[in-house]
Amino acid sequence: MPSPKKKTDKIDAHILADLDRGNYLIECHVPSQKAMQNRELVGFRRTLVHHRTGFMNSVHGILLQSGISPKHTSFSQPWIKQVRKMGDYRINSYLDMINFTTDKIRKADARIRAAVKDDPDAQLLKTVPGVGDYISLIVSSAIDGIDRFTNSAKLCAYAGIVPSVRASADKTVYGHITHHGNSTLRWALVQATLIHTRNCKYSDLTNFHKKIAKKRGFSIATVAAASKMLRMMYWMLKEERRFSLNYSQDVSCVIHTGRKSRLYNCGHS
Repeated sequence: MPSPKKKTDKIDAHILADLDRGNYLIECHVPSQKAMQNRELVGFRRTLVHHRTGFMNSVHGILLQSGISPKHTSFSQPWIKQVRKMGDYRINSYLDMINFTTDKIRKADARIRAAVKDDPDAQLLKTVPGVGDYISLIVSSAIDGIDRFTNSAKLCAYAGIVPSVRASADKTVYGHITHHGNSTLRWALVQATLIHTRNCKYSDLTNFHKKIAKKRGFSIATVAAASKMLRMMYWMLKEERRFSLNYSQDVSCVIHTGRKSRLYNCGHS
């Protein structure tokens, strides 16, 4: 192998040719055009929401500096009317940008609903309580065909929602999740899990979340339940079946706290 300090295109070409000759190069998945369009759409919406949140925080910051606390609910019509009476050009400009951004978000939502109607996988994922058009399209476009994953564990690894592993001799230590992969996908799974466990009181997923929360805390339980939800989604897409409250499968989840880890059985098929 060449010295790391000596690196040229010619040397790199020889290295790549040697790796290809020995079949050591790993193929990279090229997303379909439809998946790329959907990824760009959900990414565009998330960017709009991010900017609108920034505008809202700026308004709150100005009010806090001025020592003003309106009586009504933030950004309700009475609240906006009261705040505009202050005549602050900064607040009025931010409110105008919030209105403009909100209108663009509504239009993006309409496009997302249309995209979901044209995506059978997203429609199937919508049967999970807590998963709407936006989250279902995030997951569906990130997966881009369930057949490219041979099992649910590889899908969770692809999403970066599995614990990191450090092994030496006969000692294995599980750490925090790897955070590799699509950060938007992980965020969507966590949000869907929070909504699901809050509104779907008697599902297997909620019971699993409660069980882990009692022993390991709410945050760890939420991440573990999000991983379980993704595994459920894998089998829903693989077997083309809808979600049910007692949707169980033979899945093992490693729950970690940084120092100690335990292996939990998430259910059975």
